[in-house]
Amino acid sequence: MQGVRIYGMPDCKVVSSGIGMFGEEKFERFEAWFSAQPQGLFPRDFLFREGAGFHWVYLYEDGIEVPAEFDVIDFPGGLYAVAADRDGETDSEAMNAEVDAFLAQNGFQRDSTRKELGNIITPPLAQKTMGYSQMDYYFPIRPKA
Repeated sequence: MQGVRIYGMPDCKVVSSGIGMFGEEKFERFEAWFSAQPQGLFPRDFLFREGAGFHWVYLYEDGIEVPAEFDVIDFPGGLYAVAADRDGETDSEAMNAEVDAFLAQNGFQRDSTRKELGNIITPPLAQKTMGYSQMDYYFPIRPKA
């Protein structure tokens, strides 16, 4: 069984938290806002490093009400190699080796022009039962030239 999958994200619009850190008021308000949105089949929020902080985004759809303090911005799509692990307990070296081996075997390479993303995929009831959350790690890729 393969532990890495390929995900295609279209160019899209996202609601932006702006750059911040966990525990900061605006970041907390952003999490409260998107957590109050109707739940879908998959999580719609993504987090990535930006400078000295994080940037949290939520996929925008026509009709959702966005608080004035958050911007709606364009987000570049593309292909991602996705691997899952326990949130906060990831052996980055081992995960990177697994992803790189998968990419080499399947004609892909990393794309450093886009950000690596992550999101928590564990529903609250499962997290409560397991005692931890799983996180998907998205590594931007492109076909080898």
